[in-house]
Amino acid sequence: MLIGWILIFLTSLVVLIKGADWFLESTEKIGFKIGLSSFVIGVIIVGIGTSLPELISSLFAAFKDSPEIIAANAIGSNIANILLVVGFSAVIGKKLQVSKDLVDLELPLLAASTAVFGLIAWDRVITFPEALILVAGCVLYLAYIITTPDDDGIDVKKEPAGLAIKEAAKHKGIKNGKKKGQAITGNDIIVLLVGVAGLVFGAQYLIESVIQISTLLNLATGVITITAVAIGTSLPELLVSSKAALSGRSEVALGNIFGSNAFNILLVVGIPGLFTRINLDEPTFIIGLPFLIIATFLFIISGVSRKIHNWEGGFYLMLYLLFAAQLFNLF
Repeated sequence: MLIGWILIFLTSLVVLIKGADWFLESTEKIGFKIGLSSFVIGVIIVGIGTSLPELISSLFAAFKDSPEIIAANAIGSNIANILLVVGFSAVIGKKLQVSKDLVDLELPLLAASTAVFGLIAWDRVITFPEALILVAGCVLYLAYIITTPDDDGIDVKKEPAGLAIKEAAKHKGIKNGKKKGQAITGNDIIVLLVGVAGLVFGAQYLIESVIQISTLLNLATGVITITAVAIGTSLPELLVSSKAALSGRSEVALGNIFGSNAFNILLVVGIPGLFTRINLDEPTFIIGLPFLIIATFLFIISGVSRKIHNWEGGFYLMLYLLFAAQLFNLF
């Protein structure tokens, strides 16, 4: 029975991630064809897009009356993004250079969003008004990015808020022009629908398998979510950041994490919190939340120094092993 649910978990995770890829690919094409700018599409694809698996799975957790999964999902994903994704990227890229633009605005925004989330979650409960605060913060952040003027949507030299998204959009091949004005094809719609179906069914069975596996292993659902689910849903960030690090594009490798972590905290918790009261179970609160704060603090310190060396990346990876060991009471 346990092996069966593990197989369902792995399959549903793959379906969820691929569904997000197909959904975002079709959204990008349709967006160009109806005349949206490359930058607005970049915000959706690179910013919100990398958090889409976490968001959809958290919504299903809310509707399945498993609200403890929601906070564990966002917290675990952010810890994995910093300690695993940044750590691995720094190790294979030898050294990640942090641009002044990222330090000037992206770091304070990440620090502020994490601090607000920490204060809200400190009583182990996230209520409807608190969820509204998180969603409002994300809306303000998106509005700032989208309304930043220039001829291509953003002045990357003056406005660091959009630098990471702009650069990551280029890295993913999102470019202005050629598709605009073309007719939306049946294939675009089919890929969109297949993507939606992948998101829905992948998230549904992912949450169900997490509940069943945690019951069979006599573990809190938060433990499975904050580790296995978080690592799985962080795979898109790992892919983008690793490729960017190998090609020497630190802005993409790091900016991808800044944006994803902000969206995880603000949207992945905020939107489900509009539908249900979110509780933090004991492992998530006692271990996950402190590690989130520590990981974010270390990331900010590394950012202020303007460089993340390979030895720092190795330290991040070892810290993640410590985090996992504490969750599973290995010492």
